[in-house]
Amino acid sequence: MKKLSIFLTCLALAAAVTSCGNSETSSSVAESSADESSVAEESKPDEEEVTEEVTEEISEEVTEEIIEESSEIEESEEDDEENYDTGDASLDNVRNQDEIGENELLVISFGTSFNDSRRLTIGAIEDALEKALPDYSVRRGFTSNIIIDHVNKRDGILIDDVDAALKRAVDNGVKNLVVQPTHLMNGLEYNDILDEVAQYSDAFENVVFGEPLLTSDDDFKKVEQAIVDWTKEYDDGETAICFMGHGTEADSNGVYQKMQDMLTADGYENYFIGTVEATPTLDDVLAKVQAGEYKKVILEPLMVVAGDHANNDMAGDEEDSWKSVFEGAGYEVECLLRGLGENEDIRQIYVEHAQAAIDSIGQ
Repeated sequence: MKKLSIFLTCLALAAAVTSCGNSETSSSVAESSADESSVAEESKPDEEEVTEEVTEEISEEVTEEIIEESSEIEESEEDDEENYDTGDASLDNVRNQDEIGENELLVISFGTSFNDSRRLTIGAIEDALEKALPDYSVRRGFTSNIIIDHVNKRDGILIDDVDAALKRAVDNGVKNLVVQPTHLMNGLEYNDILDEVAQYSDAFENVVFGEPLLTSDDDFKKVEQAIVDWTKEYDDGETAICFMGHGTEADSNGVYQKMQDMLTADGYENYFIGTVEATPTLDDVLAKVQAGEYKKVILEPLMVVAGDHANNDMAGDEEDSWKSVFEGAGYEVECLLRGLGENEDIRQIYVEHAQAAIDSIGQ
């Protein structure tokens, strides 16, 4: 992550150097709407000569740094592939087959490039939906094209993005489309899914949406019970059980604090919820754990999959990972690298949401 930051800084510096020669041209340049030829005519000849020399000299140095950093980043990415055995991609059913029929259940997920986790979480949810709703053909769509491209390049397997999945549904003559996201909450990405599917709404007789995992109060209670039951073997009075969520800038980020409040109110005072990119933060969770008399910490992702965030931000060896921070604070740490999709009770909630969506057709 630090190398990437340096790399981007170098790019910014190169851009700044390239533009410095025109800093004293007319105000039309500052407005960035003037024609490039008129800018050149207004620049002073001696300034151009000096600028070219300085730009060439500095650009060469910057370019060398960029090449060096880029090489290190590529090596780092290759090392990551070697360090993590992500599993056999061929075992995962990508669900991009044709011959769908009139009824389709499109399961939309962000995705993960960790093959085993994808099969054991997203794949398991899709399998549960297929078993519970046999009148619907289950298909897959990922929202992350970066993950789709990465898996395709590395494993030679192509997963549909949302647009490709919708076009496939149209081409196969689907009449009733049920969209079930595997997202935790009604956040920014969930709304993006609604907007994208809306562009195809006229192509189907019926389009309905299943709700995200944490929607109703009943959902929260079921998820609470599921994660408590899943970790009860560690509940010995001396262990803090900490779940790491993703976090979002949207108002829906409040689901994490709501889950924390519910756990505390129900007597699970050794359970703590935090996020990678929002609040509660790792520092918030650490402070709460330190306020108790715990000797050990269990770390587990509050995410559907156990992908990059779980393996790196939570369980990685870098000094800013959750594991390293808690170990540095003197705790024995155990990381459970499993996604919520591996939990049968969690999968059942998605089944119930999809069934409710199907039941709404024609109402």
